Amino acid sequence: MIVEDIIYLSLLFFSMGFGVYYRTIENPDLKKKVGALIGFVIVFIVSGFHCLHVAVSTLINACIILYTDKRKCHIYSFIFSFLYLFFFRATIYFGIPYPPSHTNLVQMMVTLKIIGLAFEVNTSYYSKKKRDKGSKTEEEKLQDELCDIDVQFLDVFCYVYNYCGVLTGPYFRYRTFLDHLHKPYHKYDDYKIEIFKKLYLIPILGAIHVFTNYYWPISYLNTDEFYTRAFLYRYWYIWPAFIIFRSRIYLGLILTEMVCTMGGLGVYPAFSKPKSGHGPTENLKQLKELAEPDDFKNLEYSYETIHCLNVYESDFAPTMREAMKHWNITVQYWLATYIYKRCPFKKFRTGVTMFLSALWHGMYTGYYLCIATVPLALVYEDVWVKLLLKDTTGLALKASKLLLLFLKMQMFSYQATAFVLLEVWKIYRYYSSVYHCVPILYVGLYFLGRYLLKQKRLRGKKAELDEAGDKEVKTKIN
Repeated sequence: MIVEDIIYLSLLFFSMGFGVYYRTIENPDLKKKVGALIGFVIVFIVSGFHCLHVAVSTLINACIILYTDKRKCHIYSFIFSFLYLFFFRATIYFGIPYPPSHTNLVQMMVTLKIIGLAFEVNTSYYSKKKRDKGSKTEEEKLQDELCDIDVQFLDVFCYVYNYCGVLTGPYFRYRTFLDHLHKPYHKYDDYKIEIFKKLYLIPILGAIHVFTNYYWPISYLNTDEFYTRAFLYRYWYIWPAFIIFRSRIYLGLILTEMVCTMGGLGVYPAFSKPKSGHGPTENLKQLKELAEPDDFKNLEYSYETIHCLNVYESDFAPTMREAMKHWNITVQYWLATYIYKRCPFKKFRTGVTMFLSALWHGMYTGYYLCIATVPLALVYEDVWVKLLLKDTTGLALKASKLLLLFLKMQMFSYQATAFVLLEVWKIYRYYSSVYHCVPILYVGLYFLGRYLLKQKRLRGKKAELDEAGDKEVKTKIN
């Protein structure tokens, strides 16, 4: 384990422990400042003087959000933030040393938070105008009240720098940040139960990561010796490489969820049906009426707002489409809410969303190659889902799901190899060494699936015609 990873894990465990004290701070103003101060210290430890990137991008975005037209501030913030992210990753061309890898993670979360805040300000502006005209129902007004925010200059920095999620997320809205300061939910939830639900995964994932990385390190893919090995070995190596990649990401996501849980950020009464990234979605009138201490007792509480990973479903859901819904959920919420749904060109919104997701991850070819192939893989998969799962039951259904699960993990592993190798010549070298067999196989499976699906439909129509003919004969006889 390299020094950067030790520092990273140490800061996450420190943040979890600090949450025990952070929960006890009663004064909202003091709480937001303490949370931001700890977050700034964490950013400085992992970044050194490169922490100026976070400060500069936050400062300029704060000016955009507060002093430009609220009808367009989200557009200005979006453009500036992604341009700055591009500059941040190209500083070496301007004579500025390249930032550490963990600073990149911080800047990625800053980009999501600050753009999301600009969108929230824009939404709040329009919702207030519509309410002034009296054109909304009571339930719609209650939903809009959850969108109402009044942002001050210092608030922007306190939101961005809050130690909960400052390293690797999860993404949470500014509204959620305000609620954790002003609402007393964290005083009544049993957060220890929520922690224990995830705690057992840490040693398991840690052991899997260390064991796999020791015997089959990803770095071996970049050695000349690796390419002297047999084809089957080279082909098989995508599996341990994907396990290393996936276990590392899983550990980071679970630990950051636990940081928020310990700090009391993202907790809401379960009856409000909170959703990942968003917060409460139902029974808003009942939520608003909670006022006295007795109202909060004996309620069931949920941390779904900051929930960003379901390990079992991510690994064992039979299809890519289903598995992706359980991976980095809060970031997917951000992409769906602020990119996919807001894209003015509906025909291209999937492509735009995928492109911006890759751009957000970094400038390396591997990100684009990995993420850009997802829609193509889904095209193949949809054909086989119709072929194998529709009108299938019993043992045949279980066998079909196992086959789809194997094909899903095979494709994920192949794509993730590009994600970890990053550079185009390394990716091409590896893919060439296995003769690009996975995409060739899946293209062949796509056309085979289309043919079999067509035959299945023809058999179905023939059966319907035969059944109709039999009924007609019986009718004539009778």
